[in-house]
Amino acid sequence: MSVAQHKEMKGLKSHNLRDHMSEAELIFTALAELSTRQIAESAEATGMAQNKFAAQTGERIARQARNQLEGKTGKPVVTGANYLSPVAPPVESAAQPVKVIKAAKAVKAPKKP
Repeated sequence: MSVAQHKEMKGLKSHNLRDHMSEAELIFTALAELSTRQIAESAEATGMAQNKFAAQTGERIARQARNQLEGKTGKPVVTGANYLSPVAPPVESAAQPVKVIKAAKAVKAPKKP
């Protein structure tokens, strides 16, 4: 699933997707990133083609692990649930006017001789 599809599934527009991922979503994302990096390092990947291969292999590893977990639990890892805070109702202005307290003038200490 692409980032845009994942954000759409969670109902996100300008929010950071990672801030709204479940623990499992974060773990499998991290697995894909770690796998990709380690494969690229071990193959001493240089250039777009070699790094793309490492990324596709890392993605495949994480996908296989996710599919196995989903098969055992019967629950999807990627869901539409997110961690958006509920919209707070607007704060109504106070019914009574607020009194302004004036600051007292500073008293200067007498000069010592």
